[in-house]
Amino acid sequence: MAHPKRIARKFRELRARNEAALIPFIVAGDPDLQTTRNLVLELERRGADLIELGVPFSDPMADGPANQRAIARGLKTGASIAAILAMVSELRKETDIPIILFGYFNPYMHYGCAELARDAAIAGVDGVLAVDLPPEESAPLAKPLRANGIDLIYLLAPTTPIERNRKIAARASGFLYYVSVTGVTGARTHLPDDLAEHVGALRAVTALPIGVGFGISTPEQAARVASFADAVVVGSAISALAERHGPTGDVVGAVGDLVGAMKNAMREERSAQANAGASK
Repeated sequence: MAHPKRIARKFRELRARNEAALIPFIVAGDPDLQTTRNLVLELERRGADLIELGVPFSDPMADGPANQRAIARGLKTGASIAAILAMVSELRKETDIPIILFGYFNPYMHYGCAELARDAAIAGVDGVLAVDLPPEESAPLAKPLRANGIDLIYLLAPTTPIERNRKIAARASGFLYYVSVTGVTGARTHLPDDLAEHVGALRAVTALPIGVGFGISTPEQAARVASFADAVVVGSAISALAERHGPTGDVVGAVGDLVGAMKNAMREERSAQANAGASK
């Protein structure tokens, strides 16, 4: 069954260690479900704190080219919700890492919101994110998820007014996912200069942890975001590696190396901040 406090517990543990969470996004079934399962275990070993499992969908309008291609590969290998939940159930014999389903509302609706909440809880899923589901229309999914102890993760955009952020935060649990840039997912050369300022403003309206995603692709960028956010989400850079290394069969090692380098950079940044604060 889903552990209703697994995500909250992880953030409490990280806060006590003065660490930001690293949350890799991997598309289920890219290049196949067995590799996805191996990736979850390897990424946890390399320092990942939570995992976002992408649920393949034919019209991923919030995703950029790298994730779109990864999602297409996941669809081809048969990564249905039922297959993904079966994989999570198997993973739960080996790991307690919080797992979040990241997808679009259409597949959830076709599966059945109540059925999804029940089956996800049985499999051991901790959170669900529906990219294209506005909070005002989320009751059919939010209610059964809540009843089964699963967090519904909401997205916040740079263009979202602060009062609306306050309303969304009041409905949310687990953490809030702040989209760092307007537009679709994808690696960016530069992140917005006012990113820390936006996250600071969000802290005035919620006590929930704030994760930042979209555009983070290097250890340096991950470290910068970790200096002011509670979590760093990285996806497109992983999808690009999966595409590059899929034919040679070394996806797990390549993605593991990136995630390990990101976590190390994030820890070093937080440690440097703490030392600077102590010396004042």
